[in-house]
Amino acid sequence: MSARLTHASRDVQDFTDLFFSADEEPMDAGQRSLPQLLGEARKWFDDALLTALEAAGAEQVSSTQLQLFAVLDDDGTTASELARRMGVTRQTAHKAVHTLVVLGLLEQAPHPASARRLLIRRTPKGRRAHERATAILDGLERTLAARIGQRAVADLRAVLETPWGEPPEPSAAGE
Repeated sequence: MSARLTHASRDVQDFTDLFFSADEEPMDAGQRSLPQLLGEARKWFDDALLTALEAAGAEQVSSTQLQLFAVLDDDGTTASELARRMGVTRQTAHKAVHTLVVLGLLEQAPHPASARRLLIRRTPKGRRAHERATAILDGLERTLAARIGQRAVADLRAVLETPWGEPPEPSAAGE
């Protein structure tokens, strides 16, 4: 085995040791990870929603812009808070906001608590688009329930709505 490969194997083991105690086994190498499965499920919804919106003649938006709409409070949200909720940089959030403002779906309004901050909120056109998207998502949930069962969808929702707490800290090496 080459020195580079040996070093890489040690790095993987060190990383694994941070997150697994000695009595825990990492998941089966052939099994897809939960984050991968959740990402695929989200992509299924995003792709179906984008396709349905396009078929309905709605403004074409990206997955990032869909995500922004999903995390936007009805009364408005700052761009920094949108970025935090989306898990993206402020620059990415600002770019998405700018495009949606140009499309007439969002507007920027003064923040009532700070003259230096702006609230991002839906325009009337944006509210109609959000209502349409919500109706499509409801239909997609019904489609999913028809495919995998109503009980499975209800269980999935219950598990995902359960608070998970803060992400765990890596355990100290050697514990």
